[in-house]
Amino acid sequence: MNLMPRKVKHRKVQRGYNPVGTVASRGDKVSFGAFGLKATEGGIISARQIEAARRAMTRFIARGGKVWIRVLPDTPITKKGEQVPMGKGKGTPDHFAAKVSAGRMLFELDGVPKATAAEAMRLAAHKLSVKSRFVVKD
Repeated sequence: MNLMPRKVKHRKVQRGYNPVGTVASRGDKVSFGAFGLKATEGGIISARQIEAARRAMTRFIARGGKVWIRVLPDTPITKKGEQVPMGKGKGTPDHFAAKVSAGRMLFELDGVPKATAAEAMRLAAHKLSVKSRFVVKD
């Protein structure tokens, strides 16, 4: 089941800021687990990518540790149907995505050895559309 907000104030939203050049000031530290996956560049991550990364991690650690997802896909992304002419308004909501700034913590993990956590995070990073790195809590 893909992540999505329970309720949104507006069904369609405008594109807003581009997170590529921004740096996170919140959510940039390992807070819950012992290991984390941190974004090194900004971008947009879809709910399907987050779910694929979560599955890759939990399968590798054989349901041994605990995984925290630190990003919520709360921005509705719209798409117009195929062969629809130009104009005629905005398309219908297609999926949800999370806007991620550089330095944002994406996932956290605890309850497994460091080598296992590093490999699980590496597998998860391959599923995401932003570059990221493995970090250990200080």
